[in-house]
Formats: sequence, structure tokens, C-alpha cells
Amino acid sequence: MASLKSLLKDTVIYGMSSIVGRFLNYLLVPIYTHCMPKETADYGTSVNMYAWVALILVFLTFGMETTMFRFANKEGEEPDTVFSTAMATVGALTVVFLGLLFGFMGPVSTALGYAEHPEFLAMMAVVVAQDALQAMPFSYLRFQKRPIKFASLKLLFIAFNIALNVLFFLVLKRTEVFYVFAINLACTSFITLFFVPDLLRIRWKFDGALLRRMLAYSWPLLILGVAGILNQTFDKLAFPLIYKAGDATQQLGIYGACVKVAMIMAMITQAFRYAYEPMVFSIAKDKDSKGTYAVGMQFFLSFTLLAFLCVMGYIDILKRIVGDYSEGLAVVPIVMVAEIMMGVYFNLSFWYKLIDKTIWGAWFSLAGCAVLIGVNLIFIPQYSYMACAWAGVAGYGTAMTLSYLVGQWKNPIPYPMKSIAVYVVLTAAFYAVMHLISGWSLVPKLTVNTLLIVAFAAHIYWWDIRPRRASSL
Repeated sequence: MASLKSLLKDTVIYGMSSIVGRFLNYLLVPIYTHCMPKETADYGTSVNMYAWVALILVFLTFGMETTMFRFANKEGEEPDTVFSTAMATVGALTVVFLGLLFGFMGPVSTALGYAEHPEFLAMMAVVVAQDALQAMPFSYLRFQKRPIKFASLKLLFIAFNIALNVLFFLVLKRTEVFYVFAINLACTSFITLFFVPDLLRIRWKFDGALLRRMLAYSWPLLILGVAGILNQTFDKLAFPLIYKAGDATQQLGIYGACVKVAMIMAMITQAFRYAYEPMVFSIAKDKDSKGTYAVGMQFFLSFTLLAFLCVMGYIDILKRIVGDYSEGLAVVPIVMVAEIMMGVYFNLSFWYKLIDKTIWGAWFSLAGCAVLIGVNLIFIPQYSYMACAWAGVAGYGTAMTLSYLVGQWKNPIPYPMKSIAVYVVLTAAFYAVMHLISGWSLVPKLTVNTLLIVAFAAHIYWWDIRPRRASSL
């Protein structure tokens, strides 16, 4: 129970940086969608560029975040040496990446469709390089259980980012996507400076033998990470190349803007992961660890399903975030379901990480990625961005199902499937009611939706939280 209390406390702190930060970032969406008209396709350009950034970041970090947690918690390993070795590896990959990109800037920018604006590619290359280098210190803060500093730096980045966006887009009336990239570069560089004192206090030591063991653990995680990020970004990377029925970049902008509304799931999953991952490895030898993992899964699902109902219950208010781009809001519930599946898949992934069989994760992710890519390639030409949304459900659903079935065979965890099924059925029923009354006027509709949300939250409290609190007394 103490571990769950610690998980809840850390999730709240990490969640404040993630959820509050993402909420503040939501303020940027109406700025962009109102200042960059969809006809210019500038917003679509930013969606495409950030998809490339996310993919490259996975290669540069090489699975070293999870690998560092695993080895830093192993008996006989020195955490500072583990961190130093991981940091050196990421640093070397980053230097090679920047050298190759700037050495072949012309051909690369032409191939990606940025021949007229190679400066976009240059700025974001430096951003992704710094993001990769920051990933290890941020992970070390989580290992050291220093969520306050972690959250403070994340929120500082957001505050600086919003301030500059307000200045350039609202005060100075800039409308070009160039400023989106330039502001990101400035903010990322600013945060990098705050890690210098911590890096100077580390007892730096590179261990070649340790690196070989770490790479043996991390390379399947790299495959898993690449497959996972392709699940999230392939549609945004491929859409301009596949969709021929209209302005592909403009349609991508509509899809990208509306997906932002669904990203509350990514916030919750990220906050949970930041707190949960270090705890999972630290309690792996406890007798009741599997019971803790099972309870963690149940709480993750119950609160993400509550978030789903909250978003769908107040979609008439949230749609104002995207303004003229709201024609694509039909993707929101579909994308949220895909995000929930991704979160469940993350929770299921620990069975193979804890027995050092990360290759299983690579196979599951590749299978899901193959399904997602296939759905996108086949259906985007006919169904536009709706195919992108359903491809996410198909891909994550495949990976999630495979991980659960094989995990229950290889390293079974007693997940409370009956309780989970009750939550899923209850969510589906409440969402069906919300959908049926969607034609009502605003006030009665919001009243009914609010009552449904309160009823769901009450179910979580009376059936899960309250009994567990009572049993711990």
C-alpha cells in the first residue's frame, strides 16, 4: 500500500507538470489555428515537422531511459556510472546525427519537402538534439525521486514557450510557421542550461563492459520505440505523400489540430509512466509486486476512462480550441480510444522488461506498427484523416492484445479483468447516452453529461478507492 501511496503522490506531481503543461500548451492551439489560416497549410507544416522530430528522438535516445532505470536498480551497479555510460552513448549518437544532417542538408531538405525552407529543418535538428541530451538528466531526476525539480523545469519550458508565442503571434502579429520553430529552439536551449550544475556533480565514468550489457538490453527497446513512435506519427509523415484528393497539408492541419483535443490521454499516460516506471523496477523483488502491478493497471484504466467521458461530455466547449479546424472533431473519440490502448500496452510491457526479454516488446510493437501502416496506406486515399484515427485503434489494439496473451503465458499477472470489464461497459453505456443527446440544446446536454461523469467518478471512489483505504487502516 505504501508503494501505491508513493505512486499516487509522484503521479500527482508529474501529472501537474504534464497535464498543466499540456493544458497551457492547449492555449497555443487556438493561437495557431486563428493566426495561421488553414488555407495557408502552415499548421499542417508544423504537424509534419514535429512528427519527424518525434521519430528522430527515439533513435537518438536508443531506449536508454528505460535501460538506465533497469541497470541503476541492479545490485552491484553504480548509478552514476550507469548514467554516465548512457549519457555518453546518447551524446555520441547526437553528434553523428547533427554531422550527417548538416553535411547533407540540401538533399535531405529536398527529400522531405522543405527545399525552400531548409532553415526549418536546421532549427528542429538542433531542438531534437538537445531534447535527446536532456532526456537522460530528466530520467535521472526520476530515478533519484526528485519530481519537484523535474516538474519545475517542464513547467518553466512551457511558461517561456507560451510567453514567446503570445509575444510574436498576438502582440507582434506574426503568422508564419517559422516562428513556431524558432521559439521552440530558444526555449529548449534555455532549459538545457539548467542541467549544467547537476551534470557537474556527477562522478563521470564510462564503462565499456557495462555499455555492452546495456546495449543488449536496449536495442530491442529501440525497435519497440521506433515501432511505437511510428504508431503515433506515421499518419502525419505519410499523409502528405498518400492523400491526393485535395490539399494534403491543409487536411493534415485539420487532423493535427483536432487530435490536440484528444491528447489529454497522452498527458495522463505520460504522468503515470513518469511515476510508475521507476517504482516498477524498485519493487520487482517484493512478494506482492504482481498484485501492485494489477492494481496499477486498474487505476490507470478507470481514470483514463473517466477522462474520456470528461472530454466527450464537454466537447461542445473544447471545440472552440480549434476554431475553423473543428470540422475534424469526429476523430477525437477514436484517437482517445487509441491512446487508452497505448497506455494499457505500456502497463502490460513490464512483464518482459522485468525478466530481461525486451525482444518480446519489439515483436509486439512491430506487429501493431505493421497493422497501423497497412490501414493508413490502404484507406487514407479514400477516407482521408478518419483512416488515420482508426489505424491507431487497429495498431495499438493489436500490440495490446498480443502483449496480454503472451504475458499471461510467460509471466502472468492477476489483472482484475471483471472489474476492468465493468468500467469499460459503463463507459460505453455513458458515452452512448452522450451521443444520443448530442442534438439537445447546450445547457440540458451539459447537465446530463455532468451527471454521468459524476456518477462514473463516484463509482471509482466507492468501489475501488474507499475499500482500499479502509483495508489499509
